[in-house]
Amino acid sequence: MNYKDTLLMPKTGFPMRGNLPNREPEMQKAWEEQDIYKQVQERTKGRPLFVLHDGPPYANGSLHMGHALNKTLKDFIVRYKSMAGYHAPYVPGWDTHGLPIESALAKKKVDRKKMSLAEFREKCAEYALGQLDNQRQEFKRMGVRGDWDNPYITLNKDFEAEQIKVFGDMAKKGYIYKGLKPVFWSPSSESALAEAEIEYQDKRSPSIYVSFEVTDGKDLLEGGEKFIIWTTTPWTIPSNLAIALHPAYDYAVVQVEQEKFIVAHDLLEDVAKTIGWEDYEVVQMFKGKEAEHIKAKHPLYDRESLLVLGDHVTTDGGTGCVHTAPGHGEDDFWVGQQYGLDVLCPVDHKGVFTEEAPGYEGLFYDKANKTISDHLKEAGALLHLEFITHSYPHDWRTKKPTIFRATDQWFASIKDFREQLLDEINRVEWTPKWGETRLYNMVRDRQDWCISRQRTWGVPIPVFYGEDGTPIITDETIDHVAGLFRKHGSNVWFEREAKDLLPDGFTSKHSPNGTFTKELDIMDVWFDSGSTHQAVLHQRDELQRPADLYLEGSDQYRGWFNSSLSTSVAVTGKAPFKGILSHGFALDGNGRKMSKSLGNVMVPDKIMKQLGADIIRLWVSSADYQADVRISDDILKQVAEVYRKVRNTFRFLLGNLHDFDPEKDRVAAEDLQEVDQYMLHRLNKLIKDVHQAYETYEFSTVYNKVHNFCTIDLSSFYLDFAKDILYIEAEDHPHRRSIQTVYYQILTSLVKLMSPILPHTTEESWKFIPGTTAHSVQLTDMPKADDHVNQELVEKWDHFMEVRDDVLKALEEARNEKVIGKSLDAQITVVPKDEKTKNILTSISGLHQLLIVSEAQLKDEAAEAKEYDYVNVAVEKHTGEKCERCWVSSHDVGKDSNHPELCGRCATVVEKHYVS
Repeated sequence: MNYKDTLLMPKTGFPMRGNLPNREPEMQKAWEEQDIYKQVQERTKGRPLFVLHDGPPYANGSLHMGHALNKTLKDFIVRYKSMAGYHAPYVPGWDTHGLPIESALAKKKVDRKKMSLAEFREKCAEYALGQLDNQRQEFKRMGVRGDWDNPYITLNKDFEAEQIKVFGDMAKKGYIYKGLKPVFWSPSSESALAEAEIEYQDKRSPSIYVSFEVTDGKDLLEGGEKFIIWTTTPWTIPSNLAIALHPAYDYAVVQVEQEKFIVAHDLLEDVAKTIGWEDYEVVQMFKGKEAEHIKAKHPLYDRESLLVLGDHVTTDGGTGCVHTAPGHGEDDFWVGQQYGLDVLCPVDHKGVFTEEAPGYEGLFYDKANKTISDHLKEAGALLHLEFITHSYPHDWRTKKPTIFRATDQWFASIKDFREQLLDEINRVEWTPKWGETRLYNMVRDRQDWCISRQRTWGVPIPVFYGEDGTPIITDETIDHVAGLFRKHGSNVWFEREAKDLLPDGFTSKHSPNGTFTKELDIMDVWFDSGSTHQAVLHQRDELQRPADLYLEGSDQYRGWFNSSLSTSVAVTGKAPFKGILSHGFALDGNGRKMSKSLGNVMVPDKIMKQLGADIIRLWVSSADYQADVRISDDILKQVAEVYRKVRNTFRFLLGNLHDFDPEKDRVAAEDLQEVDQYMLHRLNKLIKDVHQAYETYEFSTVYNKVHNFCTIDLSSFYLDFAKDILYIEAEDHPHRRSIQTVYYQILTSLVKLMSPILPHTTEESWKFIPGTTAHSVQLTDMPKADDHVNQELVEKWDHFMEVRDDVLKALEEARNEKVIGKSLDAQITVVPKDEKTKNILTSISGLHQLLIVSEAQLKDEAAEAKEYDYVNVAVEKHTGEKCERCWVSSHDVGKDSNHPELCGRCATVVEKHYVS
């Protein structure tokens, strides 16, 4: 007889190798055919609603690792919530307006000059929708489950109509106004920018000290003294109209050879050192407020610069005398308003000087720095020039420097409802907690939001102008324009004349000549995405406002989180979210930003083709995502090893359930073997811990807890020692069925617990689990932990596991000393060191099986035993024969004449069940 045939070895069709790149698309196709998203929604209908509102990615280009990180985190949460007692719809969305799409068309040689604005906008829409389709397929390939057939898209007619309503509601409350102010201006984009579109990068700039000679000292100065200003933007000198002093600072008149210069007294030493004064003397002191209205001569033009006062002046650097150009700085603008100064801005939308700056017409502002510095030197006004590298605002899309430029723009007045914003921030649940402080400080310090852009591809600002240029924004016009957009889309604004966009009878009522014009600026794209609370949450029946959660990258504190909060509080008085969760950026293995020039870019598509989406998802779960996260081939290899451990655990459990029918073979809880009851306790603890981790969005805890359970509790203990029972005993042996009962519970629980993270692998496993009724694990609920705990049993087996550690150390030492080879070669003598340990070990039957040795004896003493923490252990090679069937060494091998190669246990099993 071939005794191998009598062993109940594992059997399963669940393959060892995942082959995810090929198997996942097949599963995704089946999910799509079954409309698994719809089935999940129907199953959970009527449960408490949980809404994670998708922040719209930009519809341009293939997905990067940041997209993978973001969408996978969202999918973890939505999948978990739908299995944890909630109804959790997920409506994905896209941001589809803005400069990058215009730029992409330009690169494709689309000549916008040869077509109307409406025709060009059609091209933009066509391109955006094509990009959206590509990204949608990639998101689906990552296993992200959602209503992909009905996403929200910011260029859709209904969305644009709702956005117009948001604008109208804000205007009605007086929050929208048009004004001439210096704003961040991007010459590379030819448009105004909001603070959210600014990023700071190092820039090399000229640092100059320039003198302005006093022409009217107002009885304080004699005349001829020179105020010294400092600036890193020489190109703004032609726009200088004033010099600002702090009213409370002390200023010094300093004699240097034949000349007198004026600086803040606290900065005198620094200025003297920088300019190179060797001998100087303070000949006069005065307070800044005493110098108000003194006049000085502009160093380049025949005009005066006024001495003004401002609290924005500091002594952190410079000279304490601040060069003031109201057309090129916010503080400059406001102080200029107080003193009735013009808002001189001689730089056009391309950053080129106009005729308002004589001598520099046609020069690009940055190129003009040298020319202006040379002219200052020729005029004897340039006291010092050097170059410094400093942090400077850049356009976050073009990555090129911005300037401050005074233009007529549309603004949302944040200050008018700032306190409401701050109150709402305090009511939101923030993860991580520092996010609250970050957004609070941003809103507290934020100036008014510039919402107009001088571009083509976007939602137009729905404002008309009367014959006298007065802006017209009324309920009637807003409702009418919203209706037009809902029917025709926003292109209608560019296809029709102003009078044809107005309500019937409006022209005759408000203008006898019917001469109206319309605003041609578009809205900041952050106004688009910031309106999703109205256009999506409020409009979609399956959603609600406020959402339970917004989840985006940490850059969105200045972006989507900020604009959504601003528009929602302005319109509804409430934040659009109950909770904010943010994540860091995806970096390479060395913590560097990914870039083509460094050759360190990793993309989801390539990883999925090589390893599969579940490996990316497992990587996301492993990461401390609230900080920046690293990814590299080596990191993915480590993740793949963990994946193999989990997959092999599933496979081993499945293989040992091949003859188990949960309906008839399940053992009642009270009849389970003690060790099996203990493993159920370990499982219940895992279930509790994993639930808690999911609830608090700590996915790395899920990853680590499940990995440790598979590795330590199962592979190193429960799955290992149980082979001697599962393979060797008869099919219906009570101990065997007891273990299988717990295996079944462990397997179904693990598959459900990991379903949000590994949807493909768990779905594949689910098909092989006996006795399941739901055709997909996605249509089940998370396992619930049994709250009943037999504390006495748990303490007993916890202590046994500590004793086991002692025995394993002893076996390892014996193996190293060549006393034994495998642990089954050993017979051990265990001497408990205390009464508790003795009582526990005495009460456990089958001790040798649990310790995976051939024989285990308990004794009160053994001279050759080595000392460990809880027991002394002696290890020696077993003197019996090895059974050919179970490989356990025994002194009764050969006593059964029918089966001389077998031990007594195996001979009995074979004789009873396999000999006919």
